[in-house]
Amino acid sequence: MAVFLCHIGTIGSLAKPLTIAGQTLTNKSMSKKKEEQADEEVKNQVAPDQESTESSDENTADAPDEVSALKADLAELNEKYIRMYSEFDNYKRRTARERIEFLQSASRDLVVSLLPVLDDFERAEKALAASNDLEAFKEGLKLVHHKMESVLSQNGLQALESVGKEFDVDFHEAITKIPAPSADLKGKVVDEVECGYLLKDKVIRFAKVVVGE
Repeated sequence: MAVFLCHIGTIGSLAKPLTIAGQTLTNKSMSKKKEEQADEEVKNQVAPDQESTESSDENTADAPDEVSALKADLAELNEKYIRMYSEFDNYKRRTARERIEFLQSASRDLVVSLLPVLDDFERAEKALAASNDLEAFKEGLKLVHHKMESVLSQNGLQALESVGKEFDVDFHEAITKIPAPSADLKGKVVDEVECGYLLKDKVIRFAKVVVGE
C-alpha cells in the first residue's frame, strides 16, 4: 500500500512539469499567432501605400502623354484660326474690289447712256449757229430735254411733284412762306423754286418750295 502511494506521488510530481511545459507551449503558440496577425496588419497597411505609389508613378508616366496631346490640339486650333483669318481677309478684299468695280460699272453705264444726249446738244448748237430760226431751236431743245429725262428715268431717277401737295419735310425744303392764295392751300406748296428728285425711291435732292400760310 505504501509502495502504491509512493508511485502516485511520483506521477503527481511528474505531471506538474508537463502541465507547465504545455502552458509554455500554448503561450508561445499564441504569441506566434499574435506576431503573425501583427505582421499581416502591417502588410495590409503597407499595401495601400505601395498601390498609391504605383498609381502615382502611373499618373506621372501618363502626364507627358497628356501634355503632348494638349500641344497637338493647340497647334491644330492655331492652324485653323490662321486659315480662317486668311480666308476672311481675302473675302474682305474681294468684296471691296467688287464694290469698286460695281460703282465704276454703274457710272460707266450712265455716262454711256447720256452720250446721245450730249450729241444732240452739240447738233442743236450747230443748228443755232447756222440758222436764226428760234422756233426750230426751241422745238429741238424740247426734244433734247425730253430725251435726257427719258434716259435718267430709265436709270431710276424720278422728279418730285410738289405744287399743290402737303408740305412734307421728308421731301420738301421751305425757303419762304407767303399768305395762301386760297384757304385750301394753307400748309401746302404754293410754288416750286427748284425741283426735287428721287433715285430709286430715295431722295437725292429736296424740292425747294414756297409754302402757303
